[in-house]
Amino acid sequence: MKSMLKSELAREAGVSVKTLNNWCKPYEKQLTRLDWRPRMRFLPPNIVTFMVEKFCIDID
Repeated sequence: MKSMLKSELAREAGVSVKTLNNWCKPYEKQLTRLDWRPRMRFLPPNIVTFMVEKFCIDID
């Protein structure tokens, strides 16, 4: 998996960045362990992988 902007990941999911952030709220503890912060714009590969798997996002 590669690094992505949060806006790119949201676009791939077909939602807005605000909606993607709302999806992340229940997983904040898990994401925090991966060094995630709510205002991050650039997501490292480990966080992208977590979100893609958790939210069933198809990355081309």
